[in-house]
Amino acid sequence: MGDRTHTHTGAAGRAVTADRPASLRNVVLVGHSGSGKTTLVEALALTAGALNRAGRVEDGATVSDHDEIEQRRGRSVQLSVVPVEWDGFKINLLDTPGHADFVGELRAGLRAADAALFVVSAAQEADTVAGTTRSLWEECAAVGMPRAIVVTHLDTARTPFEEMSRICGRIFGNGDPDAVLPLHLPVQGHAGPDGHAPLTGLTALLSGRVFDHSSGERREAPLSGGRRGPLQEARARLIEGIIAESEDESLMDRYLAGDEIDVTTLVGDLERAVARGSFHPVLTAAPAAEGARQGIGTVELLDLITRGFPSPGERALPAVTTPDGVPRPAPVCDPAAPLVAEVVKTSSDPYVGRVSLVRVFSGTLRPDDAVHVCGHGLAGSGGADRPCHGADVRVGALSAPFGGQQRPVDHCVAGDLACVSRLGGAETGDTLSGDGDPLLMEPWTMPDPLLPLAVRAHGKADEDKLSQGLARLVAEDPTMRQEQNQDTRQVVLWCMGEAHAEVALEHLRSRYGVRVDAEPHRVPLRETFAARSVGRGRHVKQSGGHGQYAVCEIEVEPLPAGAGIEFVDQVVGGSVPRQFVASVEKGVRAQAARGVASGNPLVDVRVTLLDGKSHAVDSSDAAFQTAGALALREAAADTRVQLLEPVARIGVLVPDAYVGAVMSDLAGRRGRIVGTEQASGERTLVRAEVPETEIGRYTVDLRSLTHGTGRFDRAYARHEPMPPQRADRIREADETGMKGS
Repeated sequence: MGDRTHTHTGAAGRAVTADRPASLRNVVLVGHSGSGKTTLVEALALTAGALNRAGRVEDGATVSDHDEIEQRRGRSVQLSVVPVEWDGFKINLLDTPGHADFVGELRAGLRAADAALFVVSAAQEADTVAGTTRSLWEECAAVGMPRAIVVTHLDTARTPFEEMSRICGRIFGNGDPDAVLPLHLPVQGHAGPDGHAPLTGLTALLSGRVFDHSSGERREAPLSGGRRGPLQEARARLIEGIIAESEDESLMDRYLAGDEIDVTTLVGDLERAVARGSFHPVLTAAPAAEGARQGIGTVELLDLITRGFPSPGERALPAVTTPDGVPRPAPVCDPAAPLVAEVVKTSSDPYVGRVSLVRVFSGTLRPDDAVHVCGHGLAGSGGADRPCHGADVRVGALSAPFGGQQRPVDHCVAGDLACVSRLGGAETGDTLSGDGDPLLMEPWTMPDPLLPLAVRAHGKADEDKLSQGLARLVAEDPTMRQEQNQDTRQVVLWCMGEAHAEVALEHLRSRYGVRVDAEPHRVPLRETFAARSVGRGRHVKQSGGHGQYAVCEIEVEPLPAGAGIEFVDQVVGGSVPRQFVASVEKGVRAQAARGVASGNPLVDVRVTLLDGKSHAVDSSDAAFQTAGALALREAAADTRVQLLEPVARIGVLVPDAYVGAVMSDLAGRRGRIVGTEQASGERTLVRAEVPETEIGRYTVDLRSLTHGTGRFDRAYARHEPMPPQRADRIREADETGMKGS
């Protein structure tokens, strides 16, 4: 694998197409931010002839990072597809962001792919590699996705390749480090003044061939005597690992008996084990030198992808149902079968509008096809609560994405990816099927956004554009949720983290021309009476003609949590005429909604109308509404009004090493630990109840506390009384803000 001499046809500037699933490979690149995924895609595209010159991330000149925000920030924030052609195969390279805030783009890449390259940097700490990639590795393992590991940045390594291989075996081996082994050993030159040694070539373990790049070209070179010892040791371990995964049970007996196993046999078993997802090779790669066409390890990687990774037809496809949930036969990866496709990403183009990146699972998609689009959002992003939407639409222009470019194509077969313009109101996760047989694919999951960002229009001209801009953002990104909070009167954009929020604001300003200001997020608080109280509302005005006259007396008493506002009429003798009792109740409820002490809604009280006075001419509905509101405010002034804060029920999943730190941190947030549960992978689930005022930024703080290894979910539990000292500080802050405004 990777020992052949290659020729290829240059594909630069033209669309790479495929007519059968067997000639397709869909590979997603996964790894921590800064691990070198985008640079690796650039190097692979150059080697395959899809590019004439490789760009640099630092210059904002790579194919993958085509968005102006990516170029400005120097890192990926969205999924990008770069198709290349190698030895008659079309390879869709899916470059994903490494930052945890953009996990939605990563999940879309995993959905569209059939195999994964985990890119780890030898220049990063081993803890960073473990924390940010282990959970993704487990996700891939759960669906049996084949995986390989690529080690980058060996020329500036903190950790030598041999040690990185052992770390990968420990992190990704799932108890079997012999299932994660290198296929090659790097050849490094002499260390420079900074102590770093350049990567100059690779030695293939199975064949023993050395490929040297020191001249700028990939050339075979003799094996130096000093490397024979390490080579033989690594080769023996690799052969044993391959044989352990072989379907030929006699192979191990022959090997232990001293028989020399043919390299062709070993390579065949290796390729089958990789395709099954039971063996995970470790490789290394580096960009091409200036003026060279082949980076170090890029030929070997392209060979692994085409020969070791499965075609779309070899992967199990997601289950399908009718829109009303009736199971249907599983789709078949066959261009001649009925159409089943899925929107894996939605984006906006300033010239053509909404563009849908579609993975075709079955059938063939063509321009002007009549298709049925249906779905109800992605699991975990609020989709489960939405009704299924559906519409018959006609497919617009079809194109093959190449980073930010769109190259027209006339069809897209089962297993391939294409961009479709003007696909109606299609959303990410929607299913495309024949218009006469609507189908719905089992959705993939998205994490819930947990960082609130409150925004307001900067000026009058931005108010009308704000709602439209937010709607487009949310339609494009399923990990973003918009909320119009009726209690705090804030527009809240729920994001995955600070970087996600910053990019959202930049997109609003640059893409949709909306100037917005961020403001502190306010948690919806409540008020309630701490004890029984009475109040008298008197609204009497006489200014000529009909006056206003209404008097009412009420009693207010607290109720159990969740009881709401209860109104009771105990008037006797008609002191408040029947037609005005409802007016008093209306005034009381209106005042309760506005609050009586801190401007937060009043809840969980019983208001009893005891007595009152009226006038035959001057009493009216409006007068008694005002009197009811005044009575409630007077009752509040004569007792202590408690401030209630929402409490969230959270589950924090962290490695065992961080359990103590997490529990201590939660205690500092006034949290109550409910319990702990042991989880897989040496992790613990900590369950707790924490006031929501304490966890507004918890998604950011937890990531920092656990070095990116922890995650949590939350759900509203109830409102509880806030400690008096904290409540007083909030009231003082509110009063100060009102005076300042």
